[in-house]
Amino acid sequence: MDRELTMELLVTYDVDTTTPDGARRLRRVAKVCEAYGLRVQKSVFEIVCSDVDWMIMKKRLLDVIDGDQDSIRVYQMNVGALGKAQHLGRSPEAPHGAPLIY
Repeated sequence: MDRELTMELLVTYDVDTTTPDGARRLRRVAKVCEAYGLRVQKSVFEIVCSDVDWMIMKKRLLDVIDGDQDSIRVYQMNVGALGKAQHLGRSPEAPHGAPLIY
């Protein structure tokens, strides 16, 4: 069943990696984000998803992070905004219309 892609999100995170547990959380946060979108910088993902996908992703992220140590910021963008992003320097175009699994 295809879900209607109804939102674009910019997800950024800062995970405390001063401990081995923090380093594991960082990898797990990245894996969750990779399942839903495209990494455009080390800790920045552009995501096109449905409302349901966002609810599932949010729950998965909350299960991973330490709320006292880590921070995730999610910006909901107008549909089409990610395609209008300006890229300065070494920054490849993000193919939002392509499948995430190749």
